[in-house]
Amino acid sequence: MTKQPFVVLMAEDNEHDILATRRAWKKCNIANPLHIVQNGEECLDYLHHRGKYSEPGAAPRPGILLLDIKMPRMDGLAVLKHIRKDEGLRRLPVVILTTSKDEEDRVRSYDLGANAYIMKPIGFQNFSEAVRTINLFWELVELPEWTNGLK
Repeated sequence: MTKQPFVVLMAEDNEHDILATRRAWKKCNIANPLHIVQNGEECLDYLHHRGKYSEPGAAPRPGILLLDIKMPRMDGLAVLKHIRKDEGLRRLPVVILTTSKDEEDRVRSYDLGANAYIMKPIGFQNFSEAVRTINLFWELVELPEWTNGLK
């Protein structure tokens, strides 16, 4: 039985990291659609279908969120806190994907309910391999029913 691809939402403000992610997605032939938002407020707008994401189909429900910590307007930890308090979102798998080496960020991420904390590897080859590995892991994981298929 083949799983349906699920949407991957990435909250990332660094244009270089966005381009690297798109390149890695293509290089690794990842079938899951990738949607990118550039700050914490935009991430919550996407998840709640607000503003530019209010039109039907503009913001398909993600199966996983790749979340940077250091973002403008609202940081990733504030977004994670909001997600875990929201009845409709709290089961959304969240992977912190960040450059932060701060132990406090790592501890706080897990305290707030992050499913994983991954430091962004340096260099495209290493980053691409990390993206491939993250994808492979989440392909094997059994996600909640609402993530199966694109909605």
